[in-house]
Parts: sequence; C-alpha cells; structure tokens
Amino acid sequence: MNLDQPDRISGRKRARQIVAARLERLEDISIGKLVPSSITLLALASGITAIRFAIDGKWEIAVSFVICAGILDMLDGRAARMLGADSRFGAQLDSLADLVSFGVAPGIIMYRWSLEQLDHLGWIAALIFCACGAIRLARFNVESVRDEGATKGNPYFTGLPTPAAACMVLLPLLVSFQWNDPVIKHAWVSLIILLVTSVLMVSRLPTPSIKYMKLQRQHRILAGIVFAALAAALFAWPWATMTIGLLVYVASIPFAIFTHHPRYVAKRASRANEPF
Repeated sequence: MNLDQPDRISGRKRARQIVAARLERLEDISIGKLVPSSITLLALASGITAIRFAIDGKWEIAVSFVICAGILDMLDGRAARMLGADSRFGAQLDSLADLVSFGVAPGIIMYRWSLEQLDHLGWIAALIFCACGAIRLARFNVESVRDEGATKGNPYFTGLPTPAAACMVLLPLLVSFQWNDPVIKHAWVSLIILLVTSVLMVSRLPTPSIKYMKLQRQHRILAGIVFAALAAALFAWPWATMTIGLLVYVASIPFAIFTHHPRYVAKRASRANEPF
C-alpha cells in the first residue's frame, strides 16, 4: 500500500477547490457589473481632463468636461440600479470620482480663471472648497450606510450635493461666456460664491434631490414636453440654459429649507391627523 496516496488525493481536492473558487469569481465578474464602474471611471477621466484644459486656459472646454462628468455621474447610479450591480466598491469609487470632478476640478478652474489674482488667499479658498467637498462626500457615505440619506419618502439631501456645488462655483464663468463684464470676472465675486458654496456643502440644510422627486402620473406628459424643450434649449443656447437652470435650483433651496423645517413638518402632520 502506498502511504503517499492519501496526500495525493487531498492535494487533488485542494486543487479542485481552488479552481472552483476561481471559476466562481469569474462568473461573478459579469459585463453588467462592470458597466457602472466603467461609467464612473469615465466621469473621473472627464474631471481630470477638465483640469488639463483649465491649466491651458481653455475655459469653455474645461467647463464642458465638468458637465460631462455630471452627466456620467447620474448615469452610473442608474445603470447600477437597472443592472442590479450596486456594491460598496462602486459607491466608494463614485465618491472618489466625485471628489476629483466636482471638488478638485472646479477649484482649480476658478483659481486659474480669477482667484489667482488674490495670490495665496485665492489658493486657500480653492483648498477650502476641495476640503468641504471631501467632508460632504464622506458624510454622504456614512449616511448611506445608516440609511439616513435621501429617499422617496424624504427627497432631500443634507447639505448641497457636490455636482450642484461645482455648478454654483462655476456660475461666474458661465455668465462670462455670455456677458463680457469685468465685474463678473472680479476675483472677489468668485471668492464669495466659492466660500458660500463651501459652507452650503458642509451645512445641515436640506437641499432638493431630483433623483427622488415624486412625479404624478397625470403630469408625466407635461414633464416629457418640458424635458424635450429643455434639451432643445440646451442644444441651441447651452450656457444661458444652464445658467437659468442653476439659478432656479438655487432659488428652490430656501423653499426646501422651509418645507423641511421641523416646525413645518410637525404642523403638516398635525393637520393630517385632524378629524374631518
């Protein structure tokens, strides 16, 4: 009888188990699960490319790549939910891409465009914006784990989302594409907007979440018409349409704060419980 035979059998079993485990991992890596992460990486590449064109002073191209990153940021989440590919890895990758595209890139763009005139003060302001973006994203990740983020029942974020913050910071640049006014290009205008946006990001103020906004069935046709008109306006007058849309969003923040205030919510709940 060969004493080495049991060792050979156990060795074969271990080899089979290793092969089976590797095949299982390969089955888990499907195209559907790779799509959301690929879109996120494209958004990250767009943010980095925006920085490159900002360094070259090509402002319209730089802003266009930040907008492209925003569109891709919306698509990766939708793709993950549609394909059932939600994962912690994807969530962390998305946050890192957002920090670059909506934190670092807008900060560098605005520093090169106008804040550079303020020398060290302008650079410190850009750093503050980036830091507040990182804090906002870290808090969002924690709230998502605790199920404290925006939901269908509570369609509000805590603080200004980083994509919206990036658009707000770039607002003077968007306006300058349409009106060549020296006041708009003044460094102090950019500084004030950047600091206000930074505070809004790390604040506890409720801001509207378009993702979870409810739309009644009878209004869907009207919403489709509005969306088609908006798409046509973006194609014909991109900068003006974006500026108006951003101003409408900013104007909706005080309304969100009022409707989400604890006193208002309590008053609305008490009215709902009153007998007819």
